[in-house]
Amino acid sequence: MERKKAFSWEDPKKNARNAASISGLDYLKAIQTGKKRPPPVAGLVGYRLSEVDVGHAVFELEPREYHYNPFASVHGGILSTLMDSTMTSAVMTTLPKGVACATVEIKVNFIQPVTEQTGLIRCEARPIHVGKRLATVEGRITDPKGSVLAHGVSTCAVFKVKKAPPGTRGKTPG
Repeated sequence: MERKKAFSWEDPKKNARNAASISGLDYLKAIQTGKKRPPPVAGLVGYRLSEVDVGHAVFELEPREYHYNPFASVHGGILSTLMDSTMTSAVMTTLPKGVACATVEIKVNFIQPVTEQTGLIRCEARPIHVGKRLATVEGRITDPKGSVLAHGVSTCAVFKVKKAPPGTRGKTPG
């Protein structure tokens, strides 16, 4: 039997972070509380921001068949996307107005396969170092019992954004 998945999204620019006018933490809290919609990738993949505070972010994902690779387990790219979103968000929580970040490198180690039977997985990340130009961050994905399924590290570029010209939304690179 064929299975289908559908999702909808708004114009991503409408809810994008205007780094010139909102801190990373305030932006993520707005997503968490529903004041801002998450980016479209969250709906496509199916993850959600569940916890956020300074230097800490947690995203959750319920593994489904549509996440599977040819070996009937969750594709490493899905887990890497979850890890990247969580780790970048952990760095964002430390950034004031006028400062943004973007992933420049990510490394993920897959420890155990993930399937629907795994249940809700949790990705937690904390920055290791946040400097003026680079940040490093670590993350781990765990199952409901706390067993590590994957762990990784990332490097993010940290950069100042220019104040938005009148009549624009303060677009930032990345």
